[in-house]
Amino acid sequence: MHLEIITPEKKLFSGEVESIKLPGTDGSFGILDNHAPIIATLKKGTVKITDSKKQVENFEINGGVVEVLKNSVIVLAS
Repeated sequence: MHLEIITPEKKLFSGEVESIKLPGTDGSFGILDNHAPIIATLKKGTVKITDSKKQVENFEINGGVVEVLKNSVIVLAS
């Protein structure tokens, strides 16, 4: 699936990933391929992504919103 992490200042990440773990306001949750469409709010925390080579990257955010639709994930972070 394709992931973009965007802040008001710049694009932090854009690329293909295998899984994403997000700090939701109601608790952390994960997203895998073919996830149901969702829009959720995020709190301050770490976005953890795993790519197809099993490499892990972490991004710190102060909150935001995530949208998942048709294997495309957009994180609008502050």
